[in-house]
Amino acid sequence: MLPSTSPHHAVGELYVAHHSWIVQMLRRKLGNHQQAQDLAQDTFIRLMRQEALPSFREPRAYLATVASRLCLEFFRRRALENAYLESLAAMDPALAPSPETRLLVLETLDALGRVLDGLGAMTREIFLLSQLDGMTYPQIALQVGVSVNVVQKAMLKAYRLCYATVYEE
Repeated sequence: MLPSTSPHHAVGELYVAHHSWIVQMLRRKLGNHQQAQDLAQDTFIRLMRQEALPSFREPRAYLATVASRLCLEFFRRRALENAYLESLAAMDPALAPSPETRLLVLETLDALGRVLDGLGAMTREIFLLSQLDGMTYPQIALQVGVSVNVVQKAMLKAYRLCYATVYEE
């Protein structure tokens, strides 16, 4: 990108030059042309939201990285939705939540998935042991094989990411 070129203009140039390529790449991953079109659009929208674009020698590599991340988010969201819908199908229809509640649950699961994806493997394990299994920090430290101080730091990192996901988006 040239220094005098605005980010929006640069994204427009990237769009013209690489849109059809990114759609084809996503179509191969997704197996669906319409979903590939949607994620390709989301790729360029994500670029438009950046305050400044980095200068790159290989714009396709950058676009592929952004699009691949969006693709992973799509698959994660679809897996969460399918798991939730399966649990609803097994539920007594009289006890099933309203469509509004379903949407809120799916949005919450999606946000939680983003938080968990943003954590390293050990931090994610520590967070889940605390939140799902109800283990104390000393118990977690013993199970994971780290100090209580490491557990505290991991939990702080996880809580910060949770806060950022909920309040800074």
